[in-house]
Amino acid sequence: MKETVMTIKEAIAEALGERGIVVSPERITLEHPGDMAHGDYATNVALVFAKDVGQNPHAFADNLADDMRGRDIPGVADISVAGPGFINITLQDALFVDVLGEVLEKKEGYGANDTLSGMRIVVEYTQPNPFKPFHIGHLMSNAIGESVSRLVEFAGADVARVNYQGDIGLHVAKAIWGMRALGVSSDDIDGIGRAYAYGNEQYEGDEHAKKDITDLNTHLYAHDDSELEAIYAEGRKVSLEHFEELYRTLGTHFNAYFFESEVWRKGLATVRAYVGTVFEESDGAIVFPGEKYGLHTRVFVNAAGLPTYEAKEIGLAMQKLERYPETDRFIVTTAVEQEEYFKVVIKTLELIRPDTIGRFEHVSHGMMRMASGKMSSRTGNVVTGESLLSDITELAGEKLAENKVPDEGGEAASMVAVAALKYGILRQETGKNIVYDAERWLSFEGDAGPYLQYSAVRARSVVGKAREDGILPDIAVFEGAIGETERLIARFPEVVAEAASLYTPHRVVTYLTELAHAFNTYYAQVKIVDSDVEAPYRVALTLAVAQVLENGLSLLGVSVPEKM
Repeated sequence: MKETVMTIKEAIAEALGERGIVVSPERITLEHPGDMAHGDYATNVALVFAKDVGQNPHAFADNLADDMRGRDIPGVADISVAGPGFINITLQDALFVDVLGEVLEKKEGYGANDTLSGMRIVVEYTQPNPFKPFHIGHLMSNAIGESVSRLVEFAGADVARVNYQGDIGLHVAKAIWGMRALGVSSDDIDGIGRAYAYGNEQYEGDEHAKKDITDLNTHLYAHDDSELEAIYAEGRKVSLEHFEELYRTLGTHFNAYFFESEVWRKGLATVRAYVGTVFEESDGAIVFPGEKYGLHTRVFVNAAGLPTYEAKEIGLAMQKLERYPETDRFIVTTAVEQEEYFKVVIKTLELIRPDTIGRFEHVSHGMMRMASGKMSSRTGNVVTGESLLSDITELAGEKLAENKVPDEGGEAASMVAVAALKYGILRQETGKNIVYDAERWLSFEGDAGPYLQYSAVRARSVVGKAREDGILPDIAVFEGAIGETERLIARFPEVVAEAASLYTPHRVVTYLTELAHAFNTYYAQVKIVDSDVEAPYRVALTLAVAQVLENGLSLLGVSVPEKM
């Protein structure tokens, strides 16, 4: 299909060239019409260049279309003109049958491309903090970061997944102060979460507690209190082990971990080394004068001489560069509210290290709120990412039980819950806010992750029944007409390549939803397993649908249960 598209672009470029308009084939845009009845591709070149030849766009489009028809372009069945001057191109059915053969041959590899071949990319995401709950922002960062990692990997990039975690700072002091006040043990992960909440509350409302917590934070940085160090070490260990359990559930693994406790000294030293060139002293603090660069001023070292998040970010970047010196792109996924923060950090980094210009990128996610408008769980507690995952897993189990799906170990419920969450998070364009609605997100019939899983399971089940009846997939017996499902299957590689280049998983979500709709409509209208001569082709099409759905879901970080 890729070769056919390039041949069409070359034919358009040649037709334009004969009329004195020089344009390279690569610059010609081909898009899919909104309605498949209008063809498989459309181009607006007549609208763009009509003035150059002194014709109205529709007349120029007719002229170009006639020229293209005369060239007898391989793979093209029809060329027509629509609207004010769009040229619509319909491909031959045989091309789509060949694509089905490609899907069945390549299987898990169908849709992979080499657009990022040779690129080395580091993706940083999730970033939970020991001594604090795994909150919804961490869940969203994880879903987006994991999907972006898989997309660029599928496009041929060499990917390293990394996680930056705040294991030092005021939040740790608040948690440990709360642990002491409430008598919480260092190995009690739930108690540590409660202790942090209590410590944070007292820090905000009690001046004495605030002073104690501030002093405790100073001792944590100084490592001068052995009792404090022991509490810290055990609490950190328990927190990190707990996070690993969540990563396994979410289908995530990391190649490297970076910690604030390891990067802050490097960040502090780097900032101090560039005072007078990149940074300035101000009221005892060290700041970056962002207004000089169209940004805003931010503090990198506070008046107490301690590094802020910004300085630690510089230390983190330096460690990344040391560990992955040949990397082409460093991507970091965090909340959209940190966009301005990262603009400043990236600018300072580029001033310190000009060789990093263009190599650091920020991919943001929006905020999540409940459909009710209240961020509270079914038990009335404030929702964390972990409690959200737990609640929706419980609901998924109930739904599977209602459908009489056996799931003794809860593995299917976990898969369905993760699919629901990831679909809900990834369906929106990155940076956009999200409304969480458990019932809608868990739907087996509407636009939801479980619906896509259910569609894949249904397709696999049909293929299994066909095999039992002795009907094997075979595209060679095709005699009918290509439909919407085949056309959508052929578009998968394009969607994946675009999603990888723009870091936009939502394009894959939208595509998979359209494919599932098309297949389920086909399933309702056509008897796939039958005794007629074309049954093996219909089974091949169904198998291709299952494969593409599974490939696409994998790029979202979603697995498919055997039964639903």
